Amino acid sequence: MCYHISVPERTELDELFDYAVQTDEWDTYYHHLSGFSFRKIPVLTAEKPDKINAYNWGLISHKIKNEAEAKKRRTGTLNAKSETIFELTTFKDIIDKQRCLIFINGFFEPHTFNKKKYSFYLQLKEQKTFALAGLYDSWVNKETGEIVNSCSIITIKPEGLMAKIHNKIDDEGNPDPRSPLILEKENMYNWIKPDLSREQIIGQFKELSDEKFSYYPVSQLLHSRKEDTNQERVKERFLYPELDL
Repeated sequence: MCYHISVPERTELDELFDYAVQTDEWDTYYHHLSGFSFRKIPVLTAEKPDKINAYNWGLISHKIKNEAEAKKRRTGTLNAKSETIFELTTFKDIIDKQRCLIFINGFFEPHTFNKKKYSFYLQLKEQKTFALAGLYDSWVNKETGEIVNSCSIITIKPEGLMAKIHNKIDDEGNPDPRSPLILEKENMYNWIKPDLSREQIIGQFKELSDEKFSYYPVSQLLHSRKEDTNQERVKERFLYPELDL
């Protein structure tokens, strides 16, 4: 799953667009952002394709009844699996119209080797900043009147490089690799085109070829509970002689 990302500065988004876009402010530039902090990240929605908005990561459905339920549910909606996106109540009502682009510089993925956990940092070789496919929704907190805009990153089941890196095994002992749905510059707008059929949406659930990626292992700082992980060295290459990737 995709729970750890690097978030670009506003100026880094300019290279992605062929026309001027307005931008909301998000919290800060993040070398590392954990989804479980539920911070605001930059998105471009199908509804407002000329403005980059700041939406909370961790989707809160418009159907949620109260704040307690919202806080509980958002933990499970940082990601949305492509295989169940047309079935689950949270996503099936919004997949047709409420698709968005989520902008990042890179992302961190777990890897297991000899029962030990490692983390890899992945980027695109030819794009410093790129988009992930996402969904968004708006929820009204009836207790305060606040409107909360939020989003979820779509993940797919990969077969190439990402399957080797995110080599998770499920509870039944079967491989369960995941990858965020990555959209290169030339294809990203296809995701937020209005009136796409479900067949056209499903047709975009594709992984990138292995040669598109730059990747390497990073230190255990990523998961530190004592140090601030939002520092540049969290993305630095770290040598593990035992690793074969």
